[in-house]
Amino acid sequence: MPEVDPGYPDRIIPKTGHEKDLKARTLTNLYNQRPHWLDMVHKTVDAAVAAAYGWEDYTPEMPDEEILARLLALNLDRSQMATPTAHNAQSQATPTT
Repeated sequence: MPEVDPGYPDRIIPKTGHEKDLKARTLTNLYNQRPHWLDMVHKTVDAAVAAAYGWEDYTPEMPDEEILARLLALNLDRSQMATPTAHNAQSQATPTT
């Protein structure tokens, strides 16, 4: 079953004379142009993600290095919590000699 609404084509069909325009519509070109609406969407999503992590001090100006350091710390904390469980399950499944 196609994932389109009834009455619409399965793919975008360019209007005659606009084939080159449609071919130029790529994500790379969109991000290179960075229209204002796309920038605002990214800022909104970034703020929502920071709020989900509980980062009350987040601002859009926060350096990438700080964000990456926080994400790494969170990842390491979560992996340490998961490691003992995974280790116990593996040691029970594998007999020692």
